[in-house]
Amino acid sequence: MPRVLGELSDPPLTPSPDDARGALRRELVDPQYYDQDVVQRILDWIQRRIDGTVASASAVPALAWLAATLIAVALGAALILLLSRARTTARRRSEHGAVLSEAGESAAQIRTRAEAALADGRFGDAVLDGFRAMAVQQVERGRLDNAPGSTAREVADTLVQQYPERRDSLAEGARLFDAVMYGDRPATRAEAETVLGIDVLLRSRR
Repeated sequence: MPRVLGELSDPPLTPSPDDARGALRRELVDPQYYDQDVVQRILDWIQRRIDGTVASASAVPALAWLAATLIAVALGAALILLLSRARTTARRRSEHGAVLSEAGESAAQIRTRAEAALADGRFGDAVLDGFRAMAVQQVERGRLDNAPGSTAREVADTLVQQYPERRDSLAEGARLFDAVMYGDRPATRAEAETVLGIDVLLRSRR
């Protein structure tokens, strides 16, 4: 039987294409999609920060170890230097003694040793013994108390009261004594002769 046009046409789509597009548009503008996108972005940012922190932290132990090693080496070198200087100072004190000691040597004996050191080119020893000879000479003359352990500065300050006109010479002698004795400073011939000359200057005064 022939089919009648219109009776046999397909039923209309439900929903229509326009309705479908409208529904999709309404679905996409739902706020929850945007909320999820923001949350995801925040989570991604946090993850990146964590990854960066972990990467940085992995390098810290190596840097810290390197810094600690360098500090330890520097401290060790400084300690070795200080110990070396301390041993040198102790050796000089042991070899030469203080300005005034209880050894019982006379000024003449000490001066003879100082002059021998000068002749041998041992100018540092000449400075030390030259100053000591001067100090012991003043003890023998009754112008200085025999106080073992007195420093060169103390000896000079005491003698300045007796010889105010020799203030500069005494101060220079004390400075040279300390520089050689405690500063490991090499002395020159001129400096040794200067110290030996202090004794002559003081003895020249009646």
